[in-house]
Amino acid sequence: MPPVPAVLLAILSVQAGAAIAKGLFPVVGAVGTASLRIGLAAVMLFVTVRPKLRQLSAAQWRAVVPYGVALGAMNGLFYCALARIPLGLGVTLEFVGPLLVALAGSRRVLDVAWAVLAAVGIALIAPWHGQGIDLVGMLFALAAGGCWAVYIVLGGRVAQVLPGNTAVAVGMLFATVAVLPFGLAGGQLRLLTPGLLAAGAALALLSSALPFTLEMQALKRLPTRTFSILMSIEPAAAALCGWLFLHERLTTGQWVAVGLVVIASAGSTLTARSAVAAVGGE
Repeated sequence: MPPVPAVLLAILSVQAGAAIAKGLFPVVGAVGTASLRIGLAAVMLFVTVRPKLRQLSAAQWRAVVPYGVALGAMNGLFYCALARIPLGLGVTLEFVGPLLVALAGSRRVLDVAWAVLAAVGIALIAPWHGQGIDLVGMLFALAAGGCWAVYIVLGGRVAQVLPGNTAVAVGMLFATVAVLPFGLAGGQLRLLTPGLLAAGAALALLSSALPFTLEMQALKRLPTRTFSILMSIEPAAAALCGWLFLHERLTTGQWVAVGLVVIASAGSTLTARSAVAAVGGE
């Protein structure tokens, strides 16, 4: 799949999975849901990819282990945020991380313009003047954004030394190691039923196995900053999925924000095409 459609499909998949995750929180908790998601995704990927762990070099291990830990921390913290604040706000605050990555690596005025436009959209989506917003939930979302920034940088490095599917499969293993102890400590995973396990499997497929594989493929062909700007569609996708699946209504200002983020994403798509063409020429 071309890199830009791969990223867009990954975004939609993650947000649909987030809607499923919120339904599991009351039963198994936020960290328990994250453990279920990541653990089942790791099983799925190992069964399908069958990575040959003994053949990995020391350099490959050094790249994939921190990538996996960052992946696990990002998901665990994000679910802790979603347990306290709405989906759209959580994704909006989390996006601060990749937006900083985009700005840090930018050298062209056009790249900065797309990032600034996306930032304006994010500011409009967030209910900054709302009442009753959970401060701890917002801090969890910002921490998840920091882990997301690290994940993007490390993912670009891993993509250069490991095949995409192998990198995601092995990375998901270490993500499970990072999150599962906290999920078990909560004790709520003991309440699992066949129905909840099936929901967890759907969550693992939509939120981890499919999108992270697509993102890893895209990172091979897109510059890190272009990938980061393209991911600006995340808040819009979250707001739309919240409206469709969780009945979270959007205000007029938030719809305007969605339009701004979509425009920024379209502009970054044009940048991505030129960047891919340049890589292909080499």
